[in-house]
Amino acid sequence: MPSSAFNIEHQSEQSRFIININDDAAVLEYQLLDNNILDFTRTYVPFRHRGQGHAEALVHAGLAWANNQGFTLQASCWYVDKFLKSDS
Repeated sequence: MPSSAFNIEHQSEQSRFIININDDAAVLEYQLLDNNILDFTRTYVPFRHRGQGHAEALVHAGLAWANNQGFTLQASCWYVDKFLKSDS
């Protein structure tokens, strides 16, 4: 599902992207490391909202932003790592 299907908010002060889902939130967290390296550290989608494309939309939005910023990317999060490996 395209990221445009969700209202994704970049909260740069908290180093994360979120989608608010009623009283819940799906989250993609990252950490800026030395030498302009951005590490995507965690994705989380509340159990009852899984399988609806939230995590994938967050990853696409996060990767697009990071690439626009010129960061070197890595992922300690296994889910984001799948996307990085598929792009190489």
